[in-house]
Amino acid sequence: MATKKYLELQEFSDSDLVSELEQTELQYQKLQFDHVIKGIENPLMLREIRRDIARLNTEVRRRQINAMSSEELANRSKIRERRRRK
Repeated sequence: MATKKYLELQEFSDSDLVSELEQTELQYQKLQFDHVIKGIENPLMLREIRRDIARLNTEVRRRQINAMSSEELANRSKIRERRRRK
């Protein structure tokens, strides 16, 4: 079952997705810094933001893969197969 956040990310345009990713990473860095220096009220916020960053990165990569040509996908499959053998 898809989460609300995942469904919201699908509605974003590519440029909105990248800008949201940058803003979220910046927010995470600031919160992490504040947590080290003086502590934050709810440290679980760091985990939530990390997960949001992962969701954003996953959506960006999914769109990249969907935009690939069949030749690029075949090359990608070869690379993935080679990695599995190691």
